[in-house]
Amino acid sequence: MTNPEQQRLLDDYRAWTAWGPYVAERAWGTVREDYSANGDAWNAFTYDDARSRAFRWNEDGLFGFSDRDQRWCLSLALWNGRDPHLKERLFGLNGHEGNHAEDVKEEWWYLDATPTHSYGRASYAYPRAEFPYDELRQTNGARNRLEPEFELLDTDVFDSGWWDIDVTHAKADADDLCIEIRATNRSNERDTLHLLPTAWFRNRWSWGREDGDKPTLTTADHGGITLDESATGTLELTCSPGASALFCENETNRPLVHGQAASTPYPKDGINDHVIDGAPTVNPEQTGTKGSLWYRHEVDPGDSIVIHLRLAPDARPIDEVEQIVQQRREEADIFYGEVIPAGLTDERRVITRQALAGLLYSKQWYHFDVDQWLEGDPSSNPPPDSRLHGRNTRWRHLNNADVIAMPDTWEYPWYAAWDTAFHCLPFTLIDPTFAKNQLTLLGREWYQHPNGQLPAYEWSFSDVNPPVHAWAALRVFELDGGWDNHFLERVLHKLMLNFTWWVNRRDVDGNNVFDGGFLGLDNIGPFDRSAGLGNGRLEQADATAWMAMYSLDLLDMSLRLTGDSPSYEDLATKFAEHFAYIATAMDEHELWNEADGFYYDTLRIDGDSIPIAVRSMVGLIPIFATRIVSASNLERLPAFKLHLDWFRENKPEFTEHMRENDNGDVLMSLVSPERLVRILEFILDEDEFLSPHGLRGLSKAHEEEPYRLAVDGREFSIGYEPAESESSLFGGNSNWRGPVWFPLNYLLIESLRRYDYWSGGSITVEFPKGSGETLTIGQIADMLGSRLISLFEPGDDGVRPSAPQHDLYGPDGPWHDRLLFHEYFHGDSGKGLGASHQTGWTALVAALATGSANPLGRRLRAR
Repeated sequence: MTNPEQQRLLDDYRAWTAWGPYVAERAWGTVREDYSANGDAWNAFTYDDARSRAFRWNEDGLFGFSDRDQRWCLSLALWNGRDPHLKERLFGLNGHEGNHAEDVKEEWWYLDATPTHSYGRASYAYPRAEFPYDELRQTNGARNRLEPEFELLDTDVFDSGWWDIDVTHAKADADDLCIEIRATNRSNERDTLHLLPTAWFRNRWSWGREDGDKPTLTTADHGGITLDESATGTLELTCSPGASALFCENETNRPLVHGQAASTPYPKDGINDHVIDGAPTVNPEQTGTKGSLWYRHEVDPGDSIVIHLRLAPDARPIDEVEQIVQQRREEADIFYGEVIPAGLTDERRVITRQALAGLLYSKQWYHFDVDQWLEGDPSSNPPPDSRLHGRNTRWRHLNNADVIAMPDTWEYPWYAAWDTAFHCLPFTLIDPTFAKNQLTLLGREWYQHPNGQLPAYEWSFSDVNPPVHAWAALRVFELDGGWDNHFLERVLHKLMLNFTWWVNRRDVDGNNVFDGGFLGLDNIGPFDRSAGLGNGRLEQADATAWMAMYSLDLLDMSLRLTGDSPSYEDLATKFAEHFAYIATAMDEHELWNEADGFYYDTLRIDGDSIPIAVRSMVGLIPIFATRIVSASNLERLPAFKLHLDWFRENKPEFTEHMRENDNGDVLMSLVSPERLVRILEFILDEDEFLSPHGLRGLSKAHEEEPYRLAVDGREFSIGYEPAESESSLFGGNSNWRGPVWFPLNYLLIESLRRYDYWSGGSITVEFPKGSGETLTIGQIADMLGSRLISLFEPGDDGVRPSAPQHDLYGPDGPWHDRLLFHEYFHGDSGKGLGASHQTGWTALVAALATGSANPLGRRLRAR
């Protein structure tokens, strides 16, 4: 028997997901909004611009909701009576202001959510004292890369208390949204808080491209706001009594922003200026395209105020909201009671539920028509000529207007190809339909380039991300029960185009050895792998290994589809042989260093071959290219077996990487079991890769022994950096020189389980190195997973290692159970680093905690 939330997913999925938390936490500083000549997106549209300037492509807001096409938006603004402007969006430093690039400077959390967005709860800590905008900018601006970031918790802004702002949404029906806003005074003084729930229409009318009537907001007889828009129809926003309705236009304040004549006396910042300074910038006619319900409340210490809102096609009783919120909360408990295994500890249940909540809140409407962006809009000045020769000019076909899971709701309000692949695995635990749609979407003709490349990310769609979509599609297929061959077939055909692009574009010499630049691992090497070194040619161990893994995943997909169409046996043969060619080429080109027992990139320059002898994740990625073809499959598919046997017999030089066990199961792996044991000596050494909380991106051995390389009179070096990046190489807001990252840790754990299954548990090694305790590699995979989960579990001192080291997050602190899911983690202490709400691939912790990362038996075999 299905529970209510599962029933909504099954019965009317599209209707129930038509409205959701699809409004970005940041729309300024993005490539889409950059119309400058020099391509400096950060300065082209700043944080301070955002309250006064209409966005062209999407909207942002605090815990915002919208329809699927983001025609209307509903969000929350706040004012503590002291700040210089309303808190309409989360503040952070742009890429030039932060000493480690962009960085949000707020404290907020996503606490609970259901996949149809029938229920969700988020919380924000709003300081009572004036928000320290200038202090954050100036202090971080004065620090260098060797110093830590100066965070909001490093100021004294919370010393005088704060407002706990809890926002809960619950749908009474697919088009009946109830919202409860609870504000609690966490201080010792009575104080006044201004709450301004705000509705507005995305500006579609100022660019000279869309016909139709301009939408309107007007004050309603019921005390709330009426929203009237041609596509979505009329909606009524009813509310708790006591509000004053304020209206302006979602249009740019042209005199302030551009020094031009005003298009309206009531521009986008009109409500802000009226509330803060009493300016006559709200429309006395009580109409506009942006409207706020202004509540002012004095609240005693420890007390709360509660405001209810309800958005529906007609005015509905506001006094029902509390009951609806409670009902949906109970249904969320029932839903997660079935998603999360009963045997989990309370802590792991909390971790899993909040990780999945953050994942759901990361769904944002993403809009970007590159052709229109390059050409400019009819009502605007023509863009500079430099635009037509600059960023993303090869992607004119790309036209995105979809709800997509973003890597981080503030720092990365745009998709990244390999991030999306990892997001889909934890999404499958709660919403396999969305996971499948995401993987299918990037292969659609308005995303995938005609040449087969998948778009990387909006700063450079032409950049190269690791090809992990085939792996993700297989894992989603498996976790969803292995029934949806239509999904698998659909994805396979698109990925074959992408595979061909890799072969034609990234195997420059046609020798089955690949490059790809940084491949998402930003500063993993001593020099910029994307730029190269003069006339040198870099042969990459990781790029080549990714392609070997890609071949095996496409082999696996083909074998699974043979039940519907035997012709897929031919494809399976093709990818099995392509894997063998790549695996052999890695050996022939000496990417495996026999003396060191490790894989390295190799620089070919002036006839010399220079191994880049850095012990990093680059050398562990070959382990991922590991799959098992079962004896039962070989028996079931005689044509495939015949071809595989012929290949092994007639081309033995290419079959070193195909091994058969006593059961007849064939292990197809880049790394032989013997080499794996050698690499594990580094992986399981706490002075090398093994940290208390997972595997580091770079061996700790390079702390005392940095790697140095001299080429053409230039010297390059790389050393162990466990925290923020000390180098600006390829950005600077992320670091692969020591911290722990979830995605590659996760893939390694899966790979070890495959070796363990194929070997029947016979491969044992010491864990940790030097401990004297020997475990199977399956047991070691369990231990590595537990170390990753421990980032979020209280230690013996009651402190969660990944949490900010501050009393508010301490064992007795009010925020102890409010979790953050960071981009990556300190290589020694486990402290959360980088983007603070990257509940995309870091949500893989939910798969680890629930056991979904342990698909033993037939799930691991190509079928």
